[in-house]
Amino acid sequence: MNSKAFASQADLEEKRVSFEQLSDNAWAYTAEGDPNTGVVVGDDAVMIIDATATPVMAQDVIRHVRTITDKPIKYVTLTHYHAVRVLGASGYQGEGLQQIIASQDTYDLIVERGKEDMASEIGRFPRLFNAVESVPGLTWPTIAFQGEMTLWLGKLEVKIMQLGRGHTKGDTVVWLPQQQVLFSGDLVEYDAACYTGDAYLADWPQTLDRLSALGADKLVPGRGPALKTPEQVQQGLAYTRAFVSALYRSAQEAVAAGMDLKAAMAHTRKVMDPDFAQVFIYEHCLPFDVTRAYDEASGIRDPRIWTAERDREMWHALQD
Repeated sequence: MNSKAFASQADLEEKRVSFEQLSDNAWAYTAEGDPNTGVVVGDDAVMIIDATATPVMAQDVIRHVRTITDKPIKYVTLTHYHAVRVLGASGYQGEGLQQIIASQDTYDLIVERGKEDMASEIGRFPRLFNAVESVPGLTWPTIAFQGEMTLWLGKLEVKIMQLGRGHTKGDTVVWLPQQQVLFSGDLVEYDAACYTGDAYLADWPQTLDRLSALGADKLVPGRGPALKTPEQVQQGLAYTRAFVSALYRSAQEAVAAGMDLKAAMAHTRKVMDPDFAQVFIYEHCLPFDVTRAYDEASGIRDPRIWTAERDREMWHALQD
C-alpha cells in the first residue's frame, strides 16, 4: 500500500512572507497559503487579527509591524478557535497586549474542544508548530462578545462582527467601514482549500452573501493572497462559495445514494479534483472536509470533536 504523508507533515518548506499596506490603517501579513494575519494601526494602538500558531511565529509578525509603527499592540482579535490561529497570542504580551477578543461562540468552543484541537493541529502541521514548546497553553479571550462590537482606535472605527456560521460556529470578521477593508478569517479563502472539518456547510453560502453585502474594496482571506480590488474580493467570495457548495452537494448526493464514507470520498474527488486539486493544502483538507460534509448531510448538525487519534485513523482510511 502506498501511504501518503499525513495531513501537512511533508510540508516543511518555509513560505515567503508578504506584508502589504491595503489602506491608511490596514496591512496584510500573508505567506503563500499559510494562515494569514491582519494588522490594523489606529491613532494610539495596534490590533492584530489572528495570532499565528506559536509565540515564536508571532515574533515575525511583530518584526514586520515594527517596521511601520512603534505603537503598542493592545488588541488581538481571534476570528475563530483553531490552534494555528490562536496559540501565538502570548507572543504579544511584551508589546502592550491588553485584550484578546473573540465571539462568545468561539470562547465556548475553546472550553468544549480547545484542548483536543490543540493536540490535533500540532500533529497535522509540524512546520507551523515549530517551537511548539513556546506555547504556554490554550489562549483564552479576555473579551467575549455576542453579535457585534465596535472599537475606536482613536478616530478609526473597527467593527468586530459575527455574520453567520461557516468555517466554525464562532466565525468573526473585522470590518473597517471608513476604508472598506474586511478581514474575513477562514470564512473566505483564495487559491487554498477550505478546511471544513468543523464547518456548517449548509449555512456557509448565506454567510458569504452577508460578507458580500458589506461591499468591501479589499479583503484579507484566511489563506491566500490579499484581495486588493472589489473585483478580486468578489472572486474570493465566489471561489469560496464554489468550493463549499461543490463539497456539500457531493456529500448530499453520496448520502442519498447510500454510499459509505470511502465511496463518498471517491465521488467528491470526481467533482472537485478538476477545479481544486492544485490549490494549497487540498490533500490535507479533503478527508476532513468529506467526513464533516458526509456527517452534516447525514443529519449530524454539530461537528464532532477531532482528536489526534481520530485524525490519523480517518485520514489514512480515506487517503491511502
